[in-house]
Amino acid sequence: MRRQKIWGPVVLLLVSGLLAGCGTSGEQKGLAATMNMQEAAEHADDMLGATLDVIEPEVQWAHGQTSSSNCEVTRRRTVMTVISEQRRGNFLGLVEKFWKKSGYEIYSVNPSKEFPAIFARTSEEFSITLTVGDKGQVFFEVDTPCVDESEVAPSTVEPNGPAYEGVELPRPNVRSDFWSAETPVASPSPWAGTSS
Repeated sequence: MRRQKIWGPVVLLLVSGLLAGCGTSGEQKGLAATMNMQEAAEHADDMLGATLDVIEPEVQWAHGQTSSSNCEVTRRRTVMTVISEQRRGNFLGLVEKFWKKSGYEIYSVNPSKEFPAIFARTSEEFSITLTVGDKGQVFFEVDTPCVDESEVAPSTVEPNGPAYEGVELPRPNVRSDFWSAETPVASPSPWAGTSS
């Protein structure tokens, strides 16, 4: 009887500690806790796809280079449609609104007129960015959190234009009646260059 009284609380304490530790780890990593690098890359593809799908009128895009380290993956997509300076705020506003609606935290913005950018992350620590480069070319990138190491295959998602496999991506070369127009939209731009 005495042995039971001593070991009962000790076993209960050990089990409680183990359960508490598991809970903490799961809460910190969320979805990523169950993923390997390939699965995280596919999730990054889904995030990029959902973002591009919300853009109306549609823009043409191609895959950028996938890179990986010991436990993280970066997936990239490059917009081949020219986004004019006059329509840039509308483009950024559309994307920022979608990311906020999706529950992403907008943690930084670059309000530069020439090279604006938006930086966001999910509760699972996937980071997603939109940056505007030279000639108004838009780049999307998702960086995964550290996950279980595995091989990473190229994305199986087909671009909606030329794939440019094995060659350097050109500057934006697709004209859009809407996104490439050099006149401002009648309504004000929904993007003010702030995270508020």
